Amino acid sequence: MTLAQQVCSLCHGVNGHSINPNFPNLAAQQPTYFMAQVKAFRAHGRLDPAGFEYMWGISRSLTDEQIKGLADYFSSQPPASITGATPPAAVMADGKAIFENGVPDKGVPACMSCHGPQAQGNEQFPRLAHQHSDYLIKQLMVFQRTDERPEGSIMKVVAHELTGKNMQDVATYLQDFPKQ
Repeated sequence: MTLAQQVCSLCHGVNGHSINPNFPNLAAQQPTYFMAQVKAFRAHGRLDPAGFEYMWGISRSLTDEQIKGLADYFSSQPPASITGATPPAAVMADGKAIFENGVPDKGVPACMSCHGPQAQGNEQFPRLAHQHSDYLIKQLMVFQRTDERPEGSIMKVVAHELTGKNMQDVATYLQDFPKQ
């Protein structure tokens, strides 16, 4: 798709594989979720700084048909695979525990209960597998500390009880999510 390759690729990579950890990978993202986010940018409903700095202007003239085309394009791309140093085993184990079990003593549910057992997401929740850990941490902090993502109000409650270490561990695990 020309739009994806000429415009979106500047931040998100040609096939939705962003090399910049500030921007999310769009490859293999759930199309319904993707469309909802782009429409929220277009309507100025996402107030997080990266949202209005980058996406408000880009999305303002997109039609619903173009947004659907982008969603179809990116959802059909193979998932990103982020290479780098192998994370410490203890971090991966702690991150896996949060992903699969949550933080029970703080009432934090398992990430997989909404995002799926393979972190693949669904219509309502995004794919998290192989997302940049820096991006995930940034989004968790947005949910925890602000009201900049009103459509994600459920995540505000979930993220509220996460410590910085919890966020780092689960984000590292998700970035290096095991390939099944």
